[in-house]
Amino acid sequence: MNKLIFVPFISLLIFAIDYYVWQAVKMATIQSSSGLQTGVKWGYWGFTSLVVLGIWGYNFLPLHVWKNEIRITFMALVMISVVSKLFIILFLLIEDITRIIRWAFQGVKMRISSDDYAPGTISRNEFLSKAALAVGAVPAATFAFGIISGAHDYRVEQISLKIPKLPKAFRGMRIAQVSDIHTGSFFNKTAVKGGVEMLMREKPDVIFFTGDLVNNEAKELTDYFEIFSKLKAPRGVYSTLGNHDYGDYVRWKSPAAKKQNLKDLMKAHELMGYDLLMDEHRFLEESGEKLAIIGVQNIGVGRFPWYGNLEKAHKGTEEAAAKLLLSHDPSHWNAEVTKKYKDIDVAFAGHTHGSQFGVKIGDFRWSPAQYIYKQWAGLYQEEGQQLYVNRGYGYLGYPGRVGMPPEISIFTLS
Repeated sequence: MNKLIFVPFISLLIFAIDYYVWQAVKMATIQSSSGLQTGVKWGYWGFTSLVVLGIWGYNFLPLHVWKNEIRITFMALVMISVVSKLFIILFLLIEDITRIIRWAFQGVKMRISSDDYAPGTISRNEFLSKAALAVGAVPAATFAFGIISGAHDYRVEQISLKIPKLPKAFRGMRIAQVSDIHTGSFFNKTAVKGGVEMLMREKPDVIFFTGDLVNNEAKELTDYFEIFSKLKAPRGVYSTLGNHDYGDYVRWKSPAAKKQNLKDLMKAHELMGYDLLMDEHRFLEESGEKLAIIGVQNIGVGRFPWYGNLEKAHKGTEEAAAKLLLSHDPSHWNAEVTKKYKDIDVAFAGHTHGSQFGVKIGDFRWSPAQYIYKQWAGLYQEEGQQLYVNRGYGYLGYPGRVGMPPEISIFTLS
């Protein structure tokens, strides 16, 4: 949708939502002093106005205006505000629908009597308004906690990966996977460094990075270059690009500037010691046996770009007994891999972030991501081929995680 249509539409929608919620806020403070009521009113609508102005600025002002700290704070406030108000609206809608039904059956218009405001009493509407605000406070607190604690609550997932055609020389090899780092979103450098140290303590033989090093621009990596340069492994660090690495989601001064940004990002992979696979493959050799590592540029389905060329990357890997694929978007697996490349044993992906929200208890998993992606987190198998989707190391948009902690995957091959 064109920004000139989308931004005014979303602005009007926000004002409409906030007006509906404001009725509950106003009712909840109806017995408060006039000074408090005025302060609440100015604070409420002032925040709404800032959100709308922020949306206009984010879409139409030059990118450099949005410093990282400003952007992260803005996204956090908007996320908490929107989610809370959606819960409040749901609560209020149930009551409003119930009231309409009562009106229809009773044939009378319900009204609040003057006794509702008698000292020491509380009206039904006031009670329901306060209850709705209390309901809205729960997700607000949850998502605030997801920023403070969940954003960098790194978890190491140990996965035993069985590959029938795996040469004996590679049995027991340990592979670490990280994905979706999104350096432009970070706000806690110490915590980010701690996650890298957690990975290195696992002593992997090989490290895979499956895309989205930045949100948009190569310069986002500057403050974290040294930290992610610490990712080292005896058999190498192999990487690929994700949809955000191409700079498709920002306004560039010229096509040349966008092209240069991608070159700078590719150079950063090289300087950090990552072997960036641009529709290429590499061999790991041991005792005369070969294991192929194949890497493609981003290949997505639907609204995400298809830049990669798996045919080109795969060509020449026939001599490898087993083949591993690095492809950022898990939708690529069913779109092409399982249909045309039956000899690829395992694909490694990221992209979904597990929606940064969900529930994971033992083998039970739920996230909104599952309604968009068939494969969204964990290990999947189809007719002898396997796909692993990493939940991601960083975050995008909402600067936190609730129930879907950032992941460091450690695979032991057998």
